[in-house]
Amino acid sequence: MEEDESTTPKKKSDSQLNLPPSMNRPTVSLESRINRLIDSNHYHSPSKPIYSDRFIPSRSGSNFALFDLASSSPNKKDGKEDGAGSYASLLKTALFGPVTPEKSDVVNGFSPSGNIFRFKTETQRSLNLYPPFDSDVVTGVSPSPVKSPRKILRSPYKVLDAPALQDDFYLNLVDWSAQNVLAVGLGNCVYLWNACSSKVTKLCDLGVDETVCSVGWALRGTHLAIGTSSGTVQIWDVLRCKNIRTMEGHRLRVGALAWSSSILSSGSRDKSILQRDIRTQEDHVSKLKGHKSEICGLKWSSDNRELASGGNDNKLFVWNQHSTQPVLRFCEHAAAVKAIAWSPHHFGLLASGGGTADRCIRFWNTTTNTHLNCVDTNSQVCNLVWSKNVNELVSTHGYSQNQIIVWKYPTMSKLATLTGHSYRVLYLAVSPDGQTIVTGAGDETLRFWNVFPSPKSQSRESEIGALSFGRTTIR
Repeated sequence: MEEDESTTPKKKSDSQLNLPPSMNRPTVSLESRINRLIDSNHYHSPSKPIYSDRFIPSRSGSNFALFDLASSSPNKKDGKEDGAGSYASLLKTALFGPVTPEKSDVVNGFSPSGNIFRFKTETQRSLNLYPPFDSDVVTGVSPSPVKSPRKILRSPYKVLDAPALQDDFYLNLVDWSAQNVLAVGLGNCVYLWNACSSKVTKLCDLGVDETVCSVGWALRGTHLAIGTSSGTVQIWDVLRCKNIRTMEGHRLRVGALAWSSSILSSGSRDKSILQRDIRTQEDHVSKLKGHKSEICGLKWSSDNRELASGGNDNKLFVWNQHSTQPVLRFCEHAAAVKAIAWSPHHFGLLASGGGTADRCIRFWNTTTNTHLNCVDTNSQVCNLVWSKNVNELVSTHGYSQNQIIVWKYPTMSKLATLTGHSYRVLYLAVSPDGQTIVTGAGDETLRFWNVFPSPKSQSRESEIGALSFGRTTIR
């Protein structure tokens, strides 16, 4: 007989929970609740979310495009992901890239070209999808900022009138001493200008029959050599304003002078160079012959071992302390060589400049007797001088631009081009601190320029003379 379900009571199962009669909710078996908790990652209650005390990552919320990985995993079983396999696959791909090394490869020295200790350009690109301000952004790691070039003032901070300053390419009429005193030959007189006090002193007057052709300070800055148009060389004590010695030996004018300790070298239009030791009674101790025309440039190296000479015969010669014949002969210039400068930064590096028909600055290695470089300046080269603070040099020019150029060595890039003289810039000297240069020209002016940094701070601009701007006269 069929039982009536409404009247026949059900037998309680041991798996059912004892619930209070007041709670009106369906009965839930213990087994079904446990299964629901175990499978909590895949089951979501329609009424409220289930939270756990651990963070379990969800693939649906991962940004696999950031690492250039596919979101789908090949390790699936019946539509469900294999967690351990997916994690291992992602880890290998992130570390080694698409090519995963096997054990045998590692033993045999396999070197993965993957992502270990390396940024990927793809990752950088994805992070820079939205550059700020709609600017063009270069992908990859941005380069370090380029150091801005040093600022060089394009105008002189001081101008001195120099009446009767001769417009003669073969003379050397301006020199700056270690005591910060500028010597200038004007006509038949020599004047001294103190850079600290701006005081002008007339040192000497040679008379109407002679003119000053060259001036050169001794290393200590207390004695000045003067080359004259008659071929004599005078030594003056500037502290006492007294001529202490007059030396002969040249037949024609002396247009070039160079000091090396107690040795004074003089170059003349008579094509000879005389070596004079001021400690001896003789007018000269040796005579150097080799040039076929007037000597217009003389410079001793910083170690006082080599003397460079330039002449109107377009030749550049190098002499040692004891030679009477040149030990090196450079004949590449096509015009007179007046501009000569030894580098204080590189042993044996010599720079020279040619006249109007040449217009080139050339560099020489005197230790190996080699020609290093040639730069066409498109203008007559009148003077060269190196900075002792930085690896730079200055050249002054004549026809046809009358400019002053600051160069960066060894690239020979132009740092600044200074203009202001209306005649050839024939004279050049450097202050004892190495920051300021003075230039002279046939326009009868001396102009002072701040071009080099100080030795303490190469990036800071020099302040020398900033408060003394103006135009005055030197006599």
